[in-house]
Amino acid sequence: MPTRLINSLLLSRRQLLLAGIGAVVPWAQQTKAPVVNGAEHAWVLNSKYPMTREMAVCPTNLPDHEYSAEFLLAEMKTYKVDHVVISHVCYYGRDNAYASYCVKKYPGRFAAIGLLVGHRLHAPDDRENPSRLERLIKEDGLIGLRLSPIYNRDVVWLNDPLCYPLWKKAEQLGATFNIFLAPHQVKQVGDMAARFPGVNVVIDHIAMIDIAASDSAGFGPLLDLAKLSNVYVRTSLHNPSKTKEMPYRDVWPFLRRMYDRFGPRRMVWANFFEYQIMKEMIPFFTAEDKEWILGRTAHQLYGFGRAAG
Repeated sequence: MPTRLINSLLLSRRQLLLAGIGAVVPWAQQTKAPVVNGAEHAWVLNSKYPMTREMAVCPTNLPDHEYSAEFLLAEMKTYKVDHVVISHVCYYGRDNAYASYCVKKYPGRFAAIGLLVGHRLHAPDDRENPSRLERLIKEDGLIGLRLSPIYNRDVVWLNDPLCYPLWKKAEQLGATFNIFLAPHQVKQVGDMAARFPGVNVVIDHIAMIDIAASDSAGFGPLLDLAKLSNVYVRTSLHNPSKTKEMPYRDVWPFLRRMYDRFGPRRMVWANFFEYQIMKEMIPFFTAEDKEWILGRTAHQLYGFGRAAG
């Protein structure tokens, strides 16, 4: 995530709290259901976990500040969040060492999604990818992968038969795949989710839809994925918003359509700065809906129940 966007979002989160549209509720008043932030990046600025432009897979400048596991733990305390899913940051490329460190250093607090396939990485049809995935899960403690075809917008590889062995291995391992993609790539996810129903798939950032586009070019294909029971969606209101102003009300009608099609048990909340919006402001979520969206769904998807025993 670009540094400028991160700083902007952190400022917006503070503005949201100061505006009084949802103060943090004391822990004793919260539901007993787990609260799980479904995606945060994490990185540090030290030689043990180096970042370089050559290894990064996203077209952005490298950060000049940290977003460490310890920072995430502090935010978890502020928001009364039980667990965080670390979505491997693009700055590290395919080096998942820091994500693995976070999971092992703070067992039970974090789960991590690694990165294996994306821009300037090994080819998605690399025959070593299934064994790499197995090592990431069995040795490094990760729960799955983030596949990022959005960095290859003009290349069709996600549903290429050469990728079938990777998905088959994911099915065998019970891995979860987060998919970061552009709207025109949604059909590729549908092909693979249907072929490999044992792989749980989470669509990141509402597929980066253009809410001003027609359904055929924007939201329609994503909603069609609801027919596949192993496909989930991550809310991420800030990405499709045109105003970029909290609480992103211009996206609420699309959130409602997504909710109506997928249901709360296949929706995952993420990003600390959107927590109070999802918890306090969305008028069509019931109390039970919030238990699933704010935690129960992600708790199951990312193996926190398994980690707890």
